[in-house]
Amino acid sequence: MDLFSQIEAPEREEIKRLREELEDANYRYYVLSQPTMTDRDFDEKMHRLQALEALYPDMFDPKSPTQHVGSDLAENRKTKEKSGKTFETVEHKYPMLSLGNTYSREEIEDWVRKLPQGVEIVCELKYDGLSISLWYEHGRLTKAVTRGDGQKGDNVIANIKTINSIPWKIEGADIPPFFELRGEVLLPWAQFERLNKEREEQEEPLFANPRNAASGTLKLQDSKEVARRGLEAYLYYMLGEDLPGKTHYGRLMAAKQWGFNISDAIKVCHSVDEVMAYIEYWDTERKKLPVATDGIVLKVNDLQQQAELGYTAKSPRWAIAYKFPAEKQLTLLKAITYQVGRTGIVTPVANLEPVQLSGTTVQRATLHNEDFIRSLDIRPGDRVWVEKGGEIIPKITGREERPISRPYADVKQLLDSAGYTFPTVCPECGTPLVRVEGEAAWRCPNEKDCPPQMKGKIEHFVSRKAMAIDGLGEETIDLLFEQGLLHSIADLYDLKPEEIARQERLGEKSAQNIMDSLEASKQVPWERVLFALGIRMVGETTAKKIARRFRSIDTLQWATAEQLCGIEDVGQQIADNIIAYFADMDNLQIVQRLRNAGLQMEATGEEPENISDILAGKSIVISGVFAQHSRDEYKAMIEAHGGKNTGSISKKTSFVLAGENMGPEKRNKAEALSIPMISEEEFLQMIQVPI
Repeated sequence: MDLFSQIEAPEREEIKRLREELEDANYRYYVLSQPTMTDRDFDEKMHRLQALEALYPDMFDPKSPTQHVGSDLAENRKTKEKSGKTFETVEHKYPMLSLGNTYSREEIEDWVRKLPQGVEIVCELKYDGLSISLWYEHGRLTKAVTRGDGQKGDNVIANIKTINSIPWKIEGADIPPFFELRGEVLLPWAQFERLNKEREEQEEPLFANPRNAASGTLKLQDSKEVARRGLEAYLYYMLGEDLPGKTHYGRLMAAKQWGFNISDAIKVCHSVDEVMAYIEYWDTERKKLPVATDGIVLKVNDLQQQAELGYTAKSPRWAIAYKFPAEKQLTLLKAITYQVGRTGIVTPVANLEPVQLSGTTVQRATLHNEDFIRSLDIRPGDRVWVEKGGEIIPKITGREERPISRPYADVKQLLDSAGYTFPTVCPECGTPLVRVEGEAAWRCPNEKDCPPQMKGKIEHFVSRKAMAIDGLGEETIDLLFEQGLLHSIADLYDLKPEEIARQERLGEKSAQNIMDSLEASKQVPWERVLFALGIRMVGETTAKKIARRFRSIDTLQWATAEQLCGIEDVGQQIADNIIAYFADMDNLQIVQRLRNAGLQMEATGEEPENISDILAGKSIVISGVFAQHSRDEYKAMIEAHGGKNTGSISKKTSFVLAGENMGPEKRNKAEALSIPMISEEEFLQMIQVPI
């Protein structure tokens, strides 16, 4: 090997390494909705890669991250292999690219210098959500396509139709035959906080920010759950032929008149000073908005100038984004403590020297799990970076280099500083911890005698969405637990008013309120009782679906894994958890005590009789989007007329109820097996339902 090759080899290796790092970052951001790299770090690595690729043109690769945008296509998700579900893939009529990012006035000035003299620049808020492309044909919403890989995306129209601010149909003399509106799908702060509170109660992983929550929500297969979460959308660009106006701003104003949700914060600027004044204003005012923003988008206003400026491989030359710096502070990590949750998961928590972030005092931050701590190599006594930025949950993003010597508060901190060690036993009950294969968390298996798990199960049982028992908050449960009056959920119905009344901070009135609420809880329906039992991974929605299939606890107790996995959203792990719950004699005794107390252990009312047997013996697959009724309503109709709903097409399938935008995989399989595909109208005529 010659000297020149030896000199250049490290840079060639760096190109390969950067490509791998950026592809992994794209996958985690777009597909998993679990970003591990900040935008700024990503951009710096991307710029470095672009510079190296320019130095070594022989290493050009069309698959390099510099040549394409990240992809969020469902076909790339590992979850597709598990669920067998996906969305229809649609080719974009116009490439859907990403924007280049800037972080300073100097970078904005550099961009403006490359534009035509005297150009008008439209400034808009950069919403932190998921890009969407809405297609309207003759005034009717026909497709809603995600960014995907920029060339094609997933059609998520059923989920988009749950967003109230997006019209399904618009009317007017000036509506073009076809136009495309692009925008951002978001989860408002209020909905984000509500959703995370629900997840915290269920000990499910919390969403780090509204963008991650919106991403996960938009790709759900259950449109009712999407509707419940409360997504919002802001639209910011129009494409098509023969559209009104010759400026970007003018077209947005036309869209606003047609009824679309266009932000009032848009402004046309004529100089860098005006742009910077806009940025400075919104850097403060954006914190009052109901949705998350992470920057400002600058666009050339004149559409002809946009066309002349054109595009690079990844982004338009006529638009750029200014990213607000994430708010972060350096503070001392005083100690790492551990919390044990209702399901036994042990979560490390950083106890910090108080620091101000986004107007709030931060003293604690989750450290997620052992792997997270080791990846950052943080220990008590370190000075760590705490960041909020677009986050509502403070997070630690790194640490300062450690000094060669430093003072320590105590012997424990000195020992900890030698290297982090996750506890091997439960900090609450001393039971050896276990780590389930495929999970990052350590768990205490002593669910029957570990105090936080015992109290957590009771807190879950009495919660509003479960048994809704008033007067039994966390402090009261702690008090009754310490007095030996509560050890399991069944003990609640053995409580006596005089036992409650003599407790500190309580009294006869509080005791009577609790007793009245316990009595009222005996009327809570079966599906909520099932949820209240606290079976691992059986959340509120899943409990409803299970309760519809198994209409009593007696039938559920003997359910097989195959029967359970036949329920929508119930996979093997949930089925195993249910079977394990009813295989435990202690759980069966608790269930029997609850039954004796008078709780509803079966669905009230008889299961509705079939309207007819028109579909008796038929296995039917539903695919696509429907105009007359929802998918759930069609499933109910099929069952009411004697038919059976199935999720996948096989030789046993009688026919496919095919709506608009039927998935291409199902269509191809149906055609290959010669399975009939009938329309919505034909199906309704078949079961004699008026259209």
